[in-house]
Amino acid sequence: MNNFSNLNVNKNIIDLLNKNGIKNPTEIQQEVIPVVFNGKDIIGQAATGSGKTLAFALPIIQNIKQTTSFPQTLIIAPTRELAIQISQEFEKINVENKVKIMLAYGGREIAGQIQTLKSGVDIVIGTPGRLVDLIERKAINLSKLSNLVLDEVDQILLMGFRNEIDEIIGVCSKKRQTLCFSATIDSAVKKVAYRITKEALNIVVESKENKLDNINQHLIKTTDRRKLETLCILLNETNPFMGIIFCRTKARVDKLEEELSFKGYSCQKLHSDIPQSKREKIMKSFKNVEFQFLVATDVAARGVDITGVTHIFNYDITEDAESYIHRIGRTGRAGQKGDAYLFVSEKDGNMLREIEKFMDYEIPEKEIEYVQNVNSTLELPQKKYNKKINARTKNIEEQKQRYRR
Repeated sequence: MNNFSNLNVNKNIIDLLNKNGIKNPTEIQQEVIPVVFNGKDIIGQAATGSGKTLAFALPIIQNIKQTTSFPQTLIIAPTRELAIQISQEFEKINVENKVKIMLAYGGREIAGQIQTLKSGVDIVIGTPGRLVDLIERKAINLSKLSNLVLDEVDQILLMGFRNEIDEIIGVCSKKRQTLCFSATIDSAVKKVAYRITKEALNIVVESKENKLDNINQHLIKTTDRRKLETLCILLNETNPFMGIIFCRTKARVDKLEEELSFKGYSCQKLHSDIPQSKREKIMKSFKNVEFQFLVATDVAARGVDITGVTHIFNYDITEDAESYIHRIGRTGRAGQKGDAYLFVSEKDGNMLREIEKFMDYEIPEKEIEYVQNVNSTLELPQKKYNKKINARTKNIEEQKQRYRR
């Protein structure tokens, strides 16, 4: 089955897929689409970037009946960013915008979402907290639901939404089709998935090629005191087309973004304390290559698919090995090559060993050549960087034009 017509996807949707440059189904799409059409429940495991969103979106949107007073499909995502991404995938295949799709997440005025629900919605894509708010306000009726999708179940549980999921499922139609997807399937995920599905078909798609093979990993041994200096040397040396710099906490993101901006780097920050409307603008600007570096917490590691990210800088090491994989997975996508740098100090030794054991790979160390008196150079006033800023801005614009061509 090497084309969508063989999977019974209708011609109008295939035409929209072709306009978006999507010609052939991925492996997960070949496996999932026929099962969804047949109405069976699924517990699916597939890596980020494998195309699983379209795998459930295609048959769901094709099966939508005429708009009714109640949502026909509910999709639960752990983060606002993933919810937005899922809605964008649905909009790609929404023929003549006939299907009414609504996003439901915090950070936006709930009154507007309630009003939209009253006018009739086919598909609701939301985060657990906001969905519970709508249920408790009796603003959403899920008793006629045909499809329930839980995307990134592992992250839903990791972020502590177990009670919210139970409350949401408690008001859903018992006759629904339930689809659960996760990048990893451990005992906790299995327990939830088996409890909410009926005779579910297990679908596991393992990539035929190791996606990490597209990523050149580098280990940078440094100290907390020299991290900023080391990062600036790397940024100047590599001059990425687009880069994401990960910090462990919001406070660390705030501080680093301020320091890098002062030094003339084209960057913006992203974390959960930033208002949702502003976060959306930041992500849109980054996707449009309007600035070079995104300084972020792990909120940007899951559910954000940005074409063109060439470099990942793990300024702070992750709290677990899987989070490291998700971070560096923001680059090396769609067959492109990418680079990932991991900063470690002496106290990070145990986590480094855990990451390397998880990957079965020893990250090669990269030596940094420190410039004498570099600290004093880094502390020069902003006006001393005007020449560098102009040169970098020109370079970004040239790369942007090449990329768009």
